Formats: sequence, C-alpha cells, structure tokens
Amino acid sequence: MEKENKKILLVEDDQNFGAILKDYLMLNDFDVVLAKNGMEGFEKFKKDNYDLCILDVMMPYKDGYTLAKEIREKNKEIPIIFLTAKTMKEDVLKGYKVGADDYLNKPFDSEVLLMKIKAIIQRKSSETKPENVKFEFQIGQFHLNSKLRFLTFPGQEPIKLSPKENELLKMLALYEDDLMPRELALTKIWRDDNYFTSRSMDVYIAKLRKYLKEDPKVEVLNIHGEGFRLVVHK
Repeated sequence: MEKENKKILLVEDDQNFGAILKDYLMLNDFDVVLAKNGMEGFEKFKKDNYDLCILDVMMPYKDGYTLAKEIREKNKEIPIIFLTAKTMKEDVLKGYKVGADDYLNKPFDSEVLLMKIKAIIQRKSSETKPENVKFEFQIGQFHLNSKLRFLTFPGQEPIKLSPKENELLKMLALYEDDLMPRELALTKIWRDDNYFTSRSMDVYIAKLRKYLKEDPKVEVLNIHGEGFRLVVHK
C-alpha cells in the first residue's frame, strides 16, 4: 500500500515565490495547496484536512497572525510555520504566542525549511497519538522519566527534577540535535517572554548542564540569539 503524502497549506501573497516553493515541496513528496492571501487561505483551510500550514506574515486583507489565530480556533494541534521578512524579536514572539511551531526569516534555505517540516510533522505525530505519548527519553547514559520527573544515571540515585527543570529537559529531548527556540520554550513553559523569565530560563539551563555533566558526551549548546540545542556526541 502506498504511503499517502502529507498535505500542506501554503499561504503566500508573492505569487512567483509561492509557486516556486509549492513546486519544490511537491518535488519532495508533499501535496501542497497554495492560497494567495489570508482570506483565501482560511477558506481553503476550512474545506480540507491538512498536516501542516506555512503562512506568510505580511499579507493583504488578513495577515499571517490573524490567520493563525483563526486556524488555531478550528484546530489546536496543526503545526504552523511562519515565513517573514520581519526580524524584530517582538514579531517572532507574537508568532509563537499565536501558536507557531517555527519561524523562518526570508530569504531562507529551502532545504532548512524542508528539514523543519519533516521534524515538526514527525514530532507532532508522536505527540498526538495517545499510544505514542512520549514521556521516557534516553539522553546519552541518562534516562528521563518526565511523568515521574526522575533523571537517572547508572549507579547513582535518581534526581527528582522540579516541574520547570522537567519540562525544559523534556523539550530539549524532543528537539534533540535540532534548535529549541528560546521564545518557544519561554511561551510554552513560562507563559511569557521578558527579561526576568529569560534570565530564569538561563538559570534552569545551567542547572540541567550541572546534572548532565556526569556524561561527557551530553551537551546543551547555546545557539547565540536563537535558543539551545541538546547534543549527544557519538
């Protein structure tokens, strides 16, 4: 039986760019429906089932943020990626607050977008299937049970993590070898992104690094201005 292609709603007001991106994604085995503005995008969203939405931010009639809010009212789980020429931190944060899973600044490498799409769809499918809800993670020699909040290292007493330590390490583990955006972690775990919550997260990252130093192959990298990346060296 042939595997069904994942379906993407692409909403982009630059018709040339939209057509090129649609063709590229279809060459990589995605079914793509292209809409040229937010109003048309929402109409198409209501009429079909999609696995992921890619939304331009700056569009006539209805911008990407407004469209994302409307999509979220209909479907809380569907992944959303924003494409934007705007690089202000406030705009990125606004995107995450309306439910974005990721954010790409134009111009971007199409291969990076493709990798993000595949990673997000894979992550979402494992999160949303009840039988596959993941709460146990192997991080190098460490074992994390996020349900019990225990971090275990062979031959040592388990560490009982605080709720925020647990959520942060779980998110890092879900994003292993990929960038965990700072703003996304702050809005999901701290429900806010300001100077104080940002400093608080840095303190928690330092605590996690202290716990994880028992295994020299495990490292939490700071990606300057972007976020963090959990790496397990081979």
